[in-house]
Amino acid sequence: MSSLQDQQDPTMLGLRTDGTQVRRPLSPHLQVYDMMQMTSALSISHRITGTIWAAGTVVMVWWLVAAASGPVAFDRVQWFLGSFVGILLLMGVTAAAWFHTLAGIRHLFWDAGYGYDIPTTYKSGRMVLVGTAVLTALTWLALLLSW
Repeated sequence: MSSLQDQQDPTMLGLRTDGTQVRRPLSPHLQVYDMMQMTSALSISHRITGTIWAAGTVVMVWWLVAAASGPVAFDRVQWFLGSFVGILLLMGVTAAAWFHTLAGIRHLFWDAGYGYDIPTTYKSGRMVLVGTAVLTALTWLALLLSW
């Protein structure tokens, strides 16, 4: 019997603090992340909001195509986007866009080598969350005042 580990085996052997062997995954995934940790939650939220923002662009294309198609199609889209569900959808896309943008700026600082220490990581995470709330509220306040 060979003592070599199979090259396709996705785990590696490691030791726990008590000395017992454990098989660990080579790359992190949901079993490794602590979902209550801010860094993990913001990282996953950044991916999710990117997807939401992409879906929001599909809604914008629907609106533009309807505007080019004529008044009947445009009125239908305007009716939907003006409904309670449509307003919630637009608010969600606005919040997702701000969150994704601010988290992306945070990542740019990390790419430049700044903000890796734990206190700064948590402070910048809180700034992303507060900034998202404030900028979303200001966006919708400006929208309502100009309506």
